[in-house]
Amino acid sequence: MDRELNEEELQDLYAWIDKIPLSRPKRNITRDFSDGVMAAEVVRYFFPKLVDLHNYIPANSTQQKLSNWSVLNRKVFSKLNFHVPGETVRRIVLSTSGVIEPILCSLRERIDKKLEHTTENILDLDYYDTREQEKLHAVRQTEAKRAVQLAGGETKKDDKSRVKNGRPQPAVLCYSDMDPAFRLILQEKEQAVMALQETVELLQMKVSRLEHLVHLKDMRIDDLTRHLETYKAKGNTR
Repeated sequence: MDRELNEEELQDLYAWIDKIPLSRPKRNITRDFSDGVMAAEVVRYFFPKLVDLHNYIPANSTQQKLSNWSVLNRKVFSKLNFHVPGETVRRIVLSTSGVIEPILCSLRERIDKKLEHTTENILDLDYYDTREQEKLHAVRQTEAKRAVQLAGGETKKDDKSRVKNGRPQPAVLCYSDMDPAFRLILQEKEQAVMALQETVELLQMKVSRLEHLVHLKDMRIDDLTRHLETYKAKGNTR
């Protein structure tokens, strides 16, 4: 964590920081990150639920800066299996040159690991959830068709009347003259369809989250590609 970064590593780190929208212009990284606020914003960019920015007050006083870093260590970094030692925090707060860069580099590595772990868990969960929902949907569709056939089928007019605002209405409202047993069956099927629609909405939210993670991965790949090209270019000049 306290190791000195070479020029390539520094440029790679600065490029990564530049891609993250922060609340203040990036002028001098040593002073910019001394109060811990921008460090909190970096983590929040990748994990919004981990960071409450109200806990971090922009400050010039040493005491408030130390407080911000203490909260970061306790409430945020601990969830990333990351910790900045007290002496290092004090050097950051005093804007000591060359101290914050290795910390941000290590933090970046922890963020990447957390993102990889999160992505794998979401993919596994979505895979099994989707497979089970597909099976359940197929079974319920078959049951619903059988119930409709027993009830004598539906007219096109019934089809239109059963849908309102894109959602099916309870069968009991559309089949009031039907035998109570069949009406109950159809009502259960309608409720199952509505439950599946809610599941679809949930999956769509997960898809949006995955798209965001893919975007972050693309950013990381771009950074690594640029780093590799720089390394090759230097190798060819020797």
